[in-house]
Amino acid sequence: MSVEELMQTAAAMVAPGKGILAMDESHPTCGKRFEKLGIPQTEQMRQIYRDMLVTTEGLSDYIGGAILFDETIRQKTLDGTPFPKYLADHGIVPGIKVDAGAKNLAGLGEEKVTEGLDGLRERFAEYYELGARFSKWRAVITIGDNMPSWACIEANAHALARYAALSQEASIVPIVEPEVLINGSHSIERCYEVTELAQRITFQHLKNQGVLMEGMVLKPSMVISGDTNNNRADVETVARETIRCLLNTVPASVPGIAFLSGGQSDEEAAAHLNAMHTLGIDLPWAVTFSYGRALQHAAMQTWAGKEENLAAAQKVVLQRARCNGKASLGAYTPDMEQAA
Repeated sequence: MSVEELMQTAAAMVAPGKGILAMDESHPTCGKRFEKLGIPQTEQMRQIYRDMLVTTEGLSDYIGGAILFDETIRQKTLDGTPFPKYLADHGIVPGIKVDAGAKNLAGLGEEKVTEGLDGLRERFAEYYELGARFSKWRAVITIGDNMPSWACIEANAHALARYAALSQEASIVPIVEPEVLINGSHSIERCYEVTELAQRITFQHLKNQGVLMEGMVLKPSMVISGDTNNNRADVETVARETIRCLLNTVPASVPGIAFLSGGQSDEEAAAHLNAMHTLGIDLPWAVTFSYGRALQHAAMQTWAGKEENLAAAQKVVLQRARCNGKASLGAYTPDMEQAA
């Protein structure tokens, strides 16, 4: 393991004013989004779409890393350059999603544990050769009646830690993602309670497995009211409670926090991130974004699978990246949404 390499890569991913583009959707997820817009669900169309994203001029001004899917890391841009090489040549660190998805935990109903540890060391070696310099593993925690259970939190924290140790062994920076789902009617107080516990236990397991804190990035969900709660917390409360939770759980040696957008609208995700930087609190880590839908959704709608819309879609990609890049500095304002 090269400690210097891990630290330099992690710092580049969350450099000031930059975040991470999550473009690692599985075939079923990408297919559902294409289907809604009448886009053919083929490998070629996925390649064209992802080419549109990564070749957006100026993207590296606001994006420090891009998470790829197994298919994408093996594909090339339309002009024949492997996606990882194109990204690296343009100042964006290439990354790869390595988990095999969340599956039902035996005997625990709807609760999930993420699988994919078997053979992961060998896959990391291949992904490093293909150009990946960071990775991502997503755990899923559901809030509900008698959920999450201790078994669910422990199982996911342990898997995240074993994954992260294997990633660092391969000189690949791990993004550790213990996502507390927004789905439900729970209060922000309940979300805080679950998020703090999940993060605390995750970091305990990371320590147990010898994971280098300086060579990882945390991808948490925000502390936020459930999406069907009738009295949802305002932007400032979300920002304040989220930062309070992080200060209570995340070691100062971790270089960056890159939030998932987790069911928020594009504008909400930017506003919440921006507000975290206007609380007057000195933060020990970079606090930025690792958004998928909140960076891509509007651009995919604009593109709609049509070649004549590619240039317009790239403008939308750059605009969303710019809004969130500014939010990661506390410099976002809603009127930026209208700027071309």
